[in-house]
Amino acid sequence: MIPEQAPVTPGGEPESRRAPAIRASDQDRDAVAQRLQQAFAERRLDDDEFDERMRAALTAKTSADLDRLTSDLPAAPPGSTPAVPAATPGRWAMAYKNSIRRGGRWRVPERFNVMIYKGQGWLDLRAAELTAPVTTVVAVAYKSRVDILVPPGVRVEMDGFGVSKGWSAEEELEIRLPPDAPTVHVRGTAYKGTIEARTKPQELRQAPGR
Repeated sequence: MIPEQAPVTPGGEPESRRAPAIRASDQDRDAVAQRLQQAFAERRLDDDEFDERMRAALTAKTSADLDRLTSDLPAAPPGSTPAVPAATPGRWAMAYKNSIRRGGRWRVPERFNVMIYKGQGWLDLRAAELTAPVTTVVAVAYKSRVDILVPPGVRVEMDGFGVSKGWSAEEELEIRLPPDAPTVHVRGTAYKGTIEARTKPQELRQAPGR
């Protein structure tokens, strides 16, 4: 939940007498988005709170709107950036009648391959570091389900067989993204299975054919 804004200024002045709001820049929005990602990785925010605040940050009009999104989070040290592990999990993830989960703070290579045979895959990119402007996820699902979670502010491109997007209301937000927005390109092949990109998690369902 986004913290409610106080009806008066810290000095007790009525809301109507406050100074004019300062318009937020793209750099301001990016800085708040990074703080929210760090808070999510530390489990200070749950899935719904992270999703709600990220969307609000990307569409914020003023600095006051952005300040409200982080008012109940620890202040970031000056000049600091979210810490991430130095090592990467590799470029491949494979499961045979089993499951794969990647989440939290992890470095995603420019090209990541996932192959699932009669199992389930869960790739959570919402708190991850995308190491390239365009991240390609090559997914193969045989009688399996692969869910790819992406944060708001990332453009998703999909092609292949059996791939889909798991949302509709957010399409307008993606259309408004700048040309240089980070992109996740999902190239998938699903045989009697599903490969789906979404922004909000859902309960993993029983894999097809099991």
